[in-house]
Amino acid sequence: MRTVGVEEELLLVDPVTGEPRAQSAAVLARAARDDAEGDVFEKELHEQMLEFATHPQSDMNRLHEEIARCRKEAAGHADSIGCAVAALATSPLRVAPAVTMNRRYRWMEEQYGVVVQEQLVMGCHVHVSVDSDEEGVAVIDRVRPWLPVLTALSANSPFWQGQDSAYSSYRSRVWSRWPSAGPTELFGSAECYHRRVADMVATGTILDEGMIYFDVRLSRRYPTVEFRVADVCLDARTATLLATLARALVDTAASEWRDGVEPAAPSVSLLRLAAWRAARSGLTEELLHPATLRRMPATAVVEALLDHLGEALAASGDLDRVRESVAALLRDGNGARIQRELFERTGSLRDVVAECVRRTQAA
Repeated sequence: MRTVGVEEELLLVDPVTGEPRAQSAAVLARAARDDAEGDVFEKELHEQMLEFATHPQSDMNRLHEEIARCRKEAAGHADSIGCAVAALATSPLRVAPAVTMNRRYRWMEEQYGVVVQEQLVMGCHVHVSVDSDEEGVAVIDRVRPWLPVLTALSANSPFWQGQDSAYSSYRSRVWSRWPSAGPTELFGSAECYHRRVADMVATGTILDEGMIYFDVRLSRRYPTVEFRVADVCLDARTATLLATLARALVDTAASEWRDGVEPAAPSVSLLRLAAWRAARSGLTEELLHPATLRRMPATAVVEALLDHLGEALAASGDLDRVRESVAALLRDGNGARIQRELFERTGSLRDVVAECVRRTQAA
């Protein structure tokens, strides 16, 4: 059974006003003092962000429990210094992001200017174990058409700087400004993948391999492929669903590779359009079907994903739970829909943030 780990980025906010607070250093200091393990929480690009990473898990129930525990611990550390945490992929309220002051982030700010200054966006990254770089690259080549569906499921960033962006996942549009971000062409082999990465670093346009922001990449630190297309999810159950789907995508792609099935070969241009459509529509309108790259209702595209992953999900014992989770998500809405419904009901973005703070800690 492949192991899965999740990294989530949370937004630090004022518990009264809902406005983002640049207090990550203080929260991390409190976490280091109180947490015996000391390696769960990390700094991020902006001082209004807090990241945590779970341990690798093969059981999805245990992974869910760890995500929920880490969220509650983050909330406790933040509360001790007068902050709160919210699983929001963008701030609904206006914010002037504060870049974390270290050498790496300072270099990035000098090179990319406003791109860095506006990158206060929170994502959910899923690591799935692979046996080798060769298997990992085979997976990367074969999951490409399905990634926009994960963006649509996770979409949780409808508001930007105090107004409705008209997108479900505006985070993904902000993230796409990085020069190395987005979908990739087919690599074909681990050798080709590593050569491409080395060539990109050699241009001097990016600092190092850590700035390879492909939608899915080989991890530098772990024997995993890392999915990077999802918003941080308002509900921890949605994060667990994403992790389960990512593992099934890896299992399915690796099986196809072993059986000699060639990857589908849509162009990067079409994959960018699919990603844009997912960011715009989320689960409320149409998506591009991964097989045809033509518009279909989001529910039909999600069903196509489940059909594609059915064998892998059944083998891992996750099929029934995934179908129940997807049905609930389609019925109740992802974070983008929930945020918009809250705003329609209250007329207050502060109230939206307050409710999202509460939901962040719900198991």
